Amino acid sequence: MEIKLRKLIITGTILYTILILYFMFFAFNRLDHATGDYEYVFMLVPENVPLRFPEPTFSWLYQFGNIAAFIPFGVVIPLLYRSSFGKFISLFVLTILVLESLQALTYLGSFDVDDVISNTLGATIGFIAYRVGFSSKISYKKLIASALSIGVLLVGVIVVSETINYVIATRESPIQALHDVKEMNGTMPMTENLPSITVAGKKIEPKMNVYNSEGDKSKSYTYILGNKKDVILYSYYGIPDNGDFKGEVTILADGKVRAQFNEQYNKGAEFGAEFVEIPFYYKENEITIIVSGNAKLWDVRFSEMKHWWE
Repeated sequence: MEIKLRKLIITGTILYTILILYFMFFAFNRLDHATGDYEYVFMLVPENVPLRFPEPTFSWLYQFGNIAAFIPFGVVIPLLYRSSFGKFISLFVLTILVLESLQALTYLGSFDVDDVISNTLGATIGFIAYRVGFSSKISYKKLIASALSIGVLLVGVIVVSETINYVIATRESPIQALHDVKEMNGTMPMTENLPSITVAGKKIEPKMNVYNSEGDKSKSYTYILGNKKDVILYSYYGIPDNGDFKGEVTILADGKVRAQFNEQYNKGAEFGAEFVEIPFYYKENEITIIVSGNAKLWDVRFSEMKHWWE
């Protein structure tokens, strides 16, 4: 390899590495959360498959980026230093483990084994592309073959991921009414003879429960989840047409506010009842709902994501 070309590749690799480090440590407003108010987060059990079929969502783009962004390293590192796959991938995994640990220890992110797997897959795909198109004399045909190998391998990752997801991925437990779990302060929602609710001219018939302040200034409902993890809370929120158009609902998990809705939520009730979906990613012991004014929360239920071995 010519000296000028080698220097150009090294310079490009350094600049690209700086870009990757920026996204790992500073992008997505990470500095705003870099305080000691949170616990170190080390996610050591795989939670998701690396890459699903393409979807027009940020989540899919993030998963794709976690693989694609590291493909160049699998090409340029062995191209510059002619290392074997075993040596290259061992050094790569060690580097990613260090960077993921630094993310967690500096509160600029979390240690996520899913990211380690995705990044390593990207580097592996890159190394295969290097062996196809760059390991010997480079030609136009080999470059095309190298690019095609990347596309084929990405499709292969998607197919394998979808298969794994179908067979052993996490599953959502049956949806359960929140009032069915143990309550803590003796306050229970309405569960029988539920009245209809009219919001923005639309008549609604609650089916499970209704949470309101029942004429008091505010009312609090607290439930014991028992340190459940990956819980998703579902409900509907609205302020009925009859009475003052004032009220608020606050949802807390272990004393921390996770969601709050009032008459200003989504510009008020002109859009009718609002469907609420609140994910709780970490272990939660207590869920508290505080309702004030004329606000109402109804059909409050939850589900829990479970791994196949659970």
